[in-house]
Amino acid sequence: MNTSSSTAYDVVVIGSGPGGYVAAIRCGQLGLKTALVEKDAKTPGIGLGGTCLHRGCIPTKAMLKSATVFAEAKDAADFGVKTSGVELDFPAVAKFRDKVVLKGAKGIEFLMKKNRVDVHAGFARLAGPGRVAVSGDGGETVLETKHVILATGSAPRDLPFLKADGERVLNSDHVLASTSVPKSILVIGSGAVGSEFASCYSRYGSKAILVEVLPRLLPVEDEEISKEIERSFRKKGIECHVKTAVEAVLPNPNGTVTVSAKGADGAEKSWTVEKVILAVGRRPVTEDLGLEAAGVATSKGYVTVDAFQRTNVPGIWAIGDCTPTIWLAHVASAEAIVAAETIAGVPTVPVNRDQVPGCTYCEPEVASIGLTEAKAKERGFDVKVGKFNFSVLAKSAMEHSNEGFVKIVSDRKYDEILGVHLIGPHATELIGQAAAFLRCEATTEEMIRTIYAHPTLSEAMHEAAEAVNGNCIHA
Repeated sequence: MNTSSSTAYDVVVIGSGPGGYVAAIRCGQLGLKTALVEKDAKTPGIGLGGTCLHRGCIPTKAMLKSATVFAEAKDAADFGVKTSGVELDFPAVAKFRDKVVLKGAKGIEFLMKKNRVDVHAGFARLAGPGRVAVSGDGGETVLETKHVILATGSAPRDLPFLKADGERVLNSDHVLASTSVPKSILVIGSGAVGSEFASCYSRYGSKAILVEVLPRLLPVEDEEISKEIERSFRKKGIECHVKTAVEAVLPNPNGTVTVSAKGADGAEKSWTVEKVILAVGRRPVTEDLGLEAAGVATSKGYVTVDAFQRTNVPGIWAIGDCTPTIWLAHVASAEAIVAAETIAGVPTVPVNRDQVPGCTYCEPEVASIGLTEAKAKERGFDVKVGKFNFSVLAKSAMEHSNEGFVKIVSDRKYDEILGVHLIGPHATELIGQAAAFLRCEATTEEMIRTIYAHPTLSEAMHEAAEAVNGNCIHA
């Protein structure tokens, strides 16, 4: 193998997802000589961007956008627009999906050049203090560096008894490279990924079945949100089964599979479907990085870090899904900024884990930030709650779907807003203003005194704040 040594760097970032590329940009902005290593950069049609861009957030949301447009087009007559012959052209959906991804990848390439970040294509591993070995098509290159930021991300998990094969049993990677719509799907797992796929394919025309082993759908969300999403899914024809454990998936000669499961009451359940989608979480990608030899502490495969993203080894940092964090792209980006600024000696603030927005882009959309009602009570708060239904709003009446509500959880003693939970139209956009209120430690009174434009969907936030004290205007 050919081995060569390159220019020394202040920082080498391993992985170009929303954690890695943001870390590289911020390091470049701060005047640090920076390199970014990406194993997929040498793969035609992929390049930079990591899982989020190529096999996660972005292609999923592109497919969901097509599902929304398709559903709205079929119901266009409700808005006074005549249409005929509306049908889904999935090859065109895939083309749109891939176009969005390619644009993102090209954008990241431009940002690397703009911020003077050197990009190295290949698989990186720690090769001793201050050394990163990059194996690429031309052999192995050793990068000398003062700091290494691990941003290697995650990959879909399998079940102990069920592995995704890309044919009948699919994980998110397989789904996001799909070229056709199955007549029927069964999704195992009702977190954000599973709920989004069930919602997407149901609107495409598939018979969708959603199976969750826990007592409710979207189990990390506020309990009232979970109840509402299940009600909405069932109304839309999505078959939902909670407290149900899948026990076996067996192939049939005709290309279908039969899924066997058991409910909490011991009742046996069975479905025959064309495809199964595994949406049971993700695992960290930390194998073969040289962590053990470097002395980097790990737990269950995740890299252990402190509040400033430092590992136990000086000069080695970790961010995003390879750490035991909240596995969201925007969290990885926030952690990237903290790591880069700490390396550069710039004052910074660790990520507040209680103020991370979570979004699920199903129909209806779900978004939340802060404490759920149950979590707030667990922490000893005397809780006050306000709710307001979107259906009351004039602007909501103009939406294709106007179901759902805003729920605000606040502290009775100081009136501080502890959490905001939404289900309904454009919830994933509205959550941004809730994030600002929580960041400023705002009270419901301050939200009430904020003037909201009319007619807007954001008026639901104002009304929910009024409802905390029983003074809702339009309910």
